[in-house]
Amino acid sequence: MLSMRYLITFTCYGSHLHGDERGSIDRHHNTVETPLAPASQPRIQMKQTLMDQPPYLLDLERRRTVLAAIKEVCQHRRWTLLAAQVRTNHVHSVVEAEARPELIMNSFKSYSSRALNALGIDSPERKSWARHGSTRWLFKDTNVQEAIRYVVQEQGDPMEVYCSDLL
Repeated sequence: MLSMRYLITFTCYGSHLHGDERGSIDRHHNTVETPLAPASQPRIQMKQTLMDQPPYLLDLERRRTVLAAIKEVCQHRRWTLLAAQVRTNHVHSVVEAEARPELIMNSFKSYSSRALNALGIDSPERKSWARHGSTRWLFKDTNVQEAIRYVVQEQGDPMEVYCSDLL
């Protein structure tokens, strides 16, 4: 497989449900430059009834732990992390790798979960992450630069941020 670049986003468990007024990405709304899934209170209520734990949020220690875990997996797998920002309820990353984006996202979540469990703050049964996430392919250099800018500069006040020198 050739090296590809991706914008990968995943959310904390229960923190951004489909139907949310901010919009969301689902299997029908996951193409570059297309609208997000529309707001829907009935859809939110249905998703809430399926939750078996309260929403999960990342405080400063958890955010730092997740960013360190993402850096670790990239180093271990020889992937190039171009940018990342760990927010209170979600994670954005721009990565270049010779791997499918789903594998990258699952690795980010797995490494992060192990690192969070090692903190000993939450019970091992605590769900940290929503089931999937968004994996957008970045084919053009301009798309990569836009994605890095989005991750680093367009998320509100910076939280736990990593940026290569490409911006």
